[in-house]
Amino acid sequence: MSKQKPSIPSGTRDFGPVEVAKRNYIINIIRSVYELYGYQPLETPVMENLSTLMGKYGAEGDKLLFKILNSGDWAIELKKKINAASISQYNDLILVSEKGLRYDLTVPFARYVVMNQNEITFPFKRYQIQPVWRADRPQKGRYREFYQCDADVIGSNSLLNEIELIQIISDVFSKLNIHITIKLNNRKILNGIAEITGMPDRIIDITIAVDKYDKIGSDGVKEELKQKGFNDDSIKKIFEIILMHNERILFGGLAAKDSSNINNLNFLKSIDGYANSNIFQKGVEEMDYIFERENDLISNNVKIKFDITLARGLNYYTGTIFEVVSNDVKIGSILGGGRYDDLTGIFGLPNMSGVGISFGLDRIYDVLTELNLFPENAITVTTVLIIPFDTECENKAIEYATQLRRENISTEIYPDLQVKIGKKFKYADDKNIPFAIVIGSDELKNNLVSIKNMKSGEQKQLTIEELITELNNDIKSYSDFSE
Repeated sequence: MSKQKPSIPSGTRDFGPVEVAKRNYIINIIRSVYELYGYQPLETPVMENLSTLMGKYGAEGDKLLFKILNSGDWAIELKKKINAASISQYNDLILVSEKGLRYDLTVPFARYVVMNQNEITFPFKRYQIQPVWRADRPQKGRYREFYQCDADVIGSNSLLNEIELIQIISDVFSKLNIHITIKLNNRKILNGIAEITGMPDRIIDITIAVDKYDKIGSDGVKEELKQKGFNDDSIKKIFEIILMHNERILFGGLAAKDSSNINNLNFLKSIDGYANSNIFQKGVEEMDYIFERENDLISNNVKIKFDITLARGLNYYTGTIFEVVSNDVKIGSILGGGRYDDLTGIFGLPNMSGVGISFGLDRIYDVLTELNLFPENAITVTTVLIIPFDTECENKAIEYATQLRRENISTEIYPDLQVKIGKKFKYADDKNIPFAIVIGSDELKNNLVSIKNMKSGEQKQLTIEELITELNNDIKSYSDFSE
């Protein structure tokens, strides 16, 4: 039998110990901020019924669902019905799929809320950190299996929830030391644009095209709208509004003098048809509420920007739309989200408004890697490596390791006595272990240990009690320096 060359599916990745430690560093920051704002953890199954998933992400999203073929007893019983004489009758047989891998965490969350509505206290604030799957074309920053880190609050219409989510975004990226821009828009504004251009029933087509503005530019969006049947007048009206914000050109051809978020919103109020569109007015009003408070919401490394081309082509968004990009790395969005006023309605629970965000763990990881922003202690799992010289020292090493672990100091004992000391120190270096403790005959006789700081090379002898005190101080300084 020939040997099989091992491989993994395209768009998926293995994560070694260092990668997992770095990913956990990101996850722990996100989780801690979520919990700081009162969000509770939730987990849902890897697979959902296709009826739960289909039709929630638009036609393009449905194409990216990973479907699971039925199996088990259903397939066995079907095979029993097929014999050699009748096999030709089943040439076109398609095994039915009734389940799919989850595409995101929002739709499963809505399903959970409906199924557990009598046990939930509303408003319900939950966070969820789990993998999702999309049958997308793999490329830089785009994977078929990736983690999302969601926070949603459901059962409240208040825009204070949007305010709080912006604060969460700012807090997380400040702790990660990533400089970002938070892009905001409102689906009601996009609905208003569709309404005043005379094509209110074409909002999905408009948002899908407009959402590609940054990738394909004005000409690309215009061409896509033409292919979808929009006439020149409708396209012109759409672009008069888009150009106002993104290319800073007003109807009269004059460059805007004030490009502030509030000024852009005020300009929308002057557009022909604005006064006749209630939904347009409501969207601008909601954005006004947020941007009037923007200076109180964000830290120094965060910018906030009204972007009228932001559409996030998901069918269920009905209000505020969020997107975050890194200011220093071109990798696409590293967070997305928005308000959905009736996502649970399709599951039988109408008028349950919610809003949420989702951090893209994998892209955030790539940004931190490219900018070399992971602190040293993010990849340090073991704090101390104990190196005993002989069997008698080995017994003392076990005793000391137990004492250190009781003090919450992560400790390893190097297991092989015959290995040369240089190789043992190299083991500590390779694993980024900051301290090595040597126990030889002299240390054993004097009831001491020799400690080596692997970064500075400094060495000294201490009692185990002195060692614990010094390690606790050094670990705190090490952590403070790396934060």
